Amino acid sequence: MTRFSAEQIRSVAVLGAGTMGHGIAQVAAQLGCTVALYDVDLAAAERGVSKIRATLDKGVSLGKVTADDRDATMARLRAGAVLAAACEGADLVVEAAPERLELKAKLFGEVDRAAPHALLASNTSSLSIGSIAAAVADPSRLVGMHFFNPVHLMKLVEVVRHERADAAAVAAAVGFSERLGKTPIVVSDSPGFASSRLGLVLGLEAMRMVESGVASAADIDTAM
Repeated sequence: MTRFSAEQIRSVAVLGAGTMGHGIAQVAAQLGCTVALYDVDLAAAERGVSKIRATLDKGVSLGKVTADDRDATMARLRAGAVLAAACEGADLVVEAAPERLELKAKLFGEVDRAAPHALLASNTSSLSIGSIAAAVADPSRLVGMHFFNPVHLMKLVEVVRHERADAAAVAAAVGFSERLGKTPIVVSDSPGFASSRLGLVLGLEAMRMVESGVASAADIDTAM
């Protein structure tokens, strides 16, 4: 692909088949991309694909997804437990591993060799994107793409730029998010990004309201 072109992203590798990973894999496959869903445990990767099938089946039963679209989406998905094979030929690699910096850095160190020209993205909700990017030879090609759960329903994507990020990489992440039907916002690499910091403010205010006797915790939760 031309360096970091959202329109030319046709093949996606998703690393981690948990709740966020299989959700990201689903929306990319529904878009029309071929998707490799990787997990260190093949059974976990296969369960991720099965969960996608279950979500799409529910969509069919509700009349929100056609059976043909479901079948076409599933045909674009493959599960795997070999990282190099999952990343081979990928235009975009999205990491959705557990929130441990050393794990993400190790993964991207391996991805750096397996997909030397791909746009790289981490779905982290809290860790420093710059620190994760330091694990690859060219940190400029790695950005944050923070999706929200459930991925197939939630519209927001935080695209996180660190100091060394290529502007074209950020633009490609924004453009691909839009292709997925999401609403991207661009935020700088800072603790909590935008959404978590806003959530913290709401949480603190809720606690103050309980302490001040404004309302009960249950009634504040109901209001939210």
